[in-house]
Amino acid sequence: MTNGALAVLLLGGAVLAYGQLGTGQAAGETTVRTVTASRGSVVASVSASGAVESAKSRALSFGTSGTVEKIYVKAGDKVGKGDILARLDDDAAQESLSAAKAMYDSAVADGTDTAQLYAAYIKARNDYREAQRTVAATVLKAPFGGTVTAVNGTVGGGSGGTGQSTGQSSGQESSSGFAEVADTRKLQLVGSFTESDAGKLKRGQTATITFDALPGVTATGKVTQIEPVAATSDNVVQYPVTVTFTEVPAQVRLGQTATVEVVVGRADDVVTVPSTAVSTSGGQTTVTLLKNGTQTRTPVEIGVKGATLTEIKSGVSEGDQIVPPAASTGGGTTGGFQRQFGGGGFTGGGTVPGGVRQPGGGG
Repeated sequence: MTNGALAVLLLGGAVLAYGQLGTGQAAGETTVRTVTASRGSVVASVSASGAVESAKSRALSFGTSGTVEKIYVKAGDKVGKGDILARLDDDAAQESLSAAKAMYDSAVADGTDTAQLYAAYIKARNDYREAQRTVAATVLKAPFGGTVTAVNGTVGGGSGGTGQSTGQSSGQESSSGFAEVADTRKLQLVGSFTESDAGKLKRGQTATITFDALPGVTATGKVTQIEPVAATSDNVVQYPVTVTFTEVPAQVRLGQTATVEVVVGRADDVVTVPSTAVSTSGGQTTVTLLKNGTQTRTPVEIGVKGATLTEIKSGVSEGDQIVPPAASTGGGTTGGFQRQFGGGGFTGGGTVPGGVRQPGGGG
């Protein structure tokens, strides 16, 4: 076989390969994946995570200093309002009370006829009242019914500070108290919502709460507080939002990690398309319609946008065929020819198998 004949065969093989690749591309282009606009419901929600805490808790301390004489409770115990939790040695306080009482009785007997006697009476009365408060402060009582969540002192130790209670009843606990009490019937969760999500929240909205350690267990709640001041971390702006439980499952415990989801929008019996099929660019929202084999970028008006479905108010009718964006394959589009050559085709000239250079043009 001559060299000229060999060259002709090689060129023919290359052209055949090119023709086959082109045929594969055309066949691929005729198969278009579509989804159908349908009628249904769309739910939009936002979510955040946090830890379960009591909506009513206190860190308690004795109202005076002294040595702990007796502790009546331990962590986990249930207590009622007014129950004694612990007591200090009150011998010195009782002695001071007796002395103050004697001085007060004497002042009462002396009368208040003169300014000097009246002043002595007022001082004796105030000293007696202060001595009574000091004796009362040697006893630590529960301010409300609940569960003892911690006891931080020991018998024989110091009272651990002064003041009947610290912390807030809104759930902010302080570990500086001698004992801590929480109402486990009133629970809440504080989640940090992103700036955009927090703008969709309102007080009174219903929330659903799920728990990492309790699969299948769900609680309900309501948004009760949206903090007006944001917290910024790593340039991410978030707002603390309090969700108060309206229903507390028996399995739920303080400190458990939970996720709260709040429904911020809902539309029923509306035209819907997958959210991934909706694009927004330059202030215009569009979808790609397929009609009579032709793909047309069509402006639409959307309503509620959920994670999976979006409400279409105008521009699309029920039953319309929508072309969703093609999934990225990392090396070009899904047409057989373009994928093999990185998506470039022959628009700038290229080399097909066999080493034959083809002219540039519309591959």
